[in-house]
Amino acid sequence: MRIRFGLRMAIVTGAVLLAGSGLGAQSSGSSAGRWSAERANAWYAKQPWLVGANYVPSDAINQLEMFQAATWNPKLNDKELGLAESIGMNTVRVFLQDQLWEQDPDGFKKRLDEFLSIAARHHIRPMLVLFDSCWESDPKLGPQHPPIPGVHNSGWVQSPGAKGLTDPSYEPKLAAYVRGVVGAFAKDDRILAWDIWNEPDNGNGSAKEPKNKAELVDALLPKAFAWAREENPVQPLTSGVWNGDWSNVEKETATTKIQLAESDVISFHSYAWPEGFEARIKELLPLGRPILCSEYMARGAGSTFDTSLPIAKKYHVGAINWGLVNGKTQTNLPWDSWTRPYTLAQPTIWFHDVFYTDGRPYRQYEVDLIRELTGRGTAAR
Repeated sequence: MRIRFGLRMAIVTGAVLLAGSGLGAQSSGSSAGRWSAERANAWYAKQPWLVGANYVPSDAINQLEMFQAATWNPKLNDKELGLAESIGMNTVRVFLQDQLWEQDPDGFKKRLDEFLSIAARHHIRPMLVLFDSCWESDPKLGPQHPPIPGVHNSGWVQSPGAKGLTDPSYEPKLAAYVRGVVGAFAKDDRILAWDIWNEPDNGNGSAKEPKNKAELVDALLPKAFAWAREENPVQPLTSGVWNGDWSNVEKETATTKIQLAESDVISFHSYAWPEGFEARIKELLPLGRPILCSEYMARGAGSTFDTSLPIAKKYHVGAINWGLVNGKTQTNLPWDSWTRPYTLAQPTIWFHDVFYTDGRPYRQYEVDLIRELTGRGTAAR
């Protein structure tokens, strides 16, 4: 049985305050609280239907390689964002990393500013992700290892890593990173939104992860929202829910409760078949806020442009698929490559990604469909 919106949010907010993981944004000393539903919906009414891709350039294996000075490649960013624009995409989701700020805050800001200018030339407004709980838990600056042959996303790194989560003395560095990055671009309308934490309670099934990782993240997550809000950004804040049951607050995880109670606009991930994708949207509609799907499209898992994108348009839900141009992340390979690398033969179909590095679409039908649904038309081939 679905809980009515007002009661649901009262329960969620109370659960966050009682969770022992930190107070909500307003009670944490931030100068601005969570947006009202009215403000969030007024913001969304001014946006086009948001369609885009999670983007890392094809020559980068992860966030560090994308933005470090030695491997920063604006020319390639320009070319690949041009491909996104050509099929009607108007946003990309881009991951940052806290060590980039610690290493060289001024240089990082300069490169991020240049990236935003490149995106703006292509009429693309990025959603920027500050923290991420997925993959390698010991990120290191400097040269990154080459892709592991046959393995999906073999070089992606977390932010913060295990040390940043387990060492209390690291927290001021994380606060400085959030305040510094958000503060530098808080009034910049080239940015669509801030995604505070990607899949915060994802344990990755790794023995290298802290055993109490979820509890550690739950303690930091509301603080991270508060640090961002202290900078009074004109862009909304969010953190995408991705697992569990969202139809009843009593079934939600502690992390999901925090995410839904803190987010100005609601975002979610779903790589489900179309029936499951639509069901996820319906679970979130009672919250009465704009909804963005910030990860979808895994062909081998049943999530495709053909089926999911029309559903997103039907409900006016933003849709950001995983992967734009196939490259060093190797996300054209399926998830099962983690345990069974595709070293002798490629998979029958690509898992993620839209384009080859030379700009050819993986499936012409898909790019034609995206153009049709976004109103871009097919003349831009």
